[in-house]
Amino acid sequence: MTTALDPQPPAAPEPSATAPLRRRVIAMSIWAVLFAAGVWLIGLPTSDPVLPFLWLWLATIAWRSELPWRRHLAFLRDWAPVVVMLLIYNISRGVADGLSEPHVTELIEADEVLFGWFTGGVVPTAWLQEHLYQPGVVQWWEIVVSVVYFSHFLAVPAAAVVLWVRSRPQWARYMRRWMVLTLAGLITYFLYPAAPPWWARVEGYLAQPVERISTNGWDAIGLHSAGNTLNALQVSASNPVAAMPSLHTAYALLVIVFFLPAVRRRWWPLLLAYPLAMTFTLVYSGEHYIIDVLVGWAYVGAVFALVSAGERWWARRHPAPLERGALDAPAPGGDLPVTPDGGVAPPRG
Repeated sequence: MTTALDPQPPAAPEPSATAPLRRRVIAMSIWAVLFAAGVWLIGLPTSDPVLPFLWLWLATIAWRSELPWRRHLAFLRDWAPVVVMLLIYNISRGVADGLSEPHVTELIEADEVLFGWFTGGVVPTAWLQEHLYQPGVVQWWEIVVSVVYFSHFLAVPAAAVVLWVRSRPQWARYMRRWMVLTLAGLITYFLYPAAPPWWARVEGYLAQPVERISTNGWDAIGLHSAGNTLNALQVSASNPVAAMPSLHTAYALLVIVFFLPAVRRRWWPLLLAYPLAMTFTLVYSGEHYIIDVLVGWAYVGAVFALVSAGERWWARRHPAPLERGALDAPAPGGDLPVTPDGGVAPPRG
């Protein structure tokens, strides 16, 4: 029997509510420092899809460091087929340029017809470089151009990784659209190889000066290795006649369109500024014509319509949920609502 005067055992300390947050901040800070050091010493992770996904996997580990390793290894299981497909895409895309003569004059004529009334009869790339580009001098906007250009290599997979962490069914919907868009672009590169403005200038199809300047901005901020990495990739690993469609702008629009329904309308102009910034980047830097961009956007619309129709067809014939099994099991925290076209819808309430 105890009384009020008897000594009481010390109460167990309550777990700090800030401990998980502190651990996450520390882990993500370490990841950010390592990533910055890797970019500084090695260059941007753009040479193949393996390195970007390795960095993104490490980011998921840092974000959810409290989980057991079997949960972290699930990332490798789910993403291995995606990385393999992107590796095949990179290899086959580089082969496509040797199968037939590239289309050049049609793209030049299309841009001249569509925008020559404003540019004085020249393609928009030549007009922009005439007014904005100064050889030997890196303008401040060229730093922005280089950053936007590089974002192509991380924006789409980063959004996919966020969905994988937050909602596996939505991740599956996103991946279907991304992979179908990639496949459609690859098929087009084989059937219709098309040369970009910088190539047309080198081969004498364009009379106006056009330079390939998508990586110029890195030198201005001291990231010489970043620019060198992208330059090496452009020379050795890419298809120089894969201008039609522009998957750079198509990917940028894909990310925005998928998430747009979940964002309040007043923020839509800010989000849509990203594909527009990518458009300016690619046209100004000599990587694409505007007609390439417009066709890329049309591909996005077609892919969303096609994949959404396929999902509805599947759902009608299989009353069970569309996403089943370990690959598409809902992640902790619940699912995100979906719109009829397959995008992320705003939560109810």
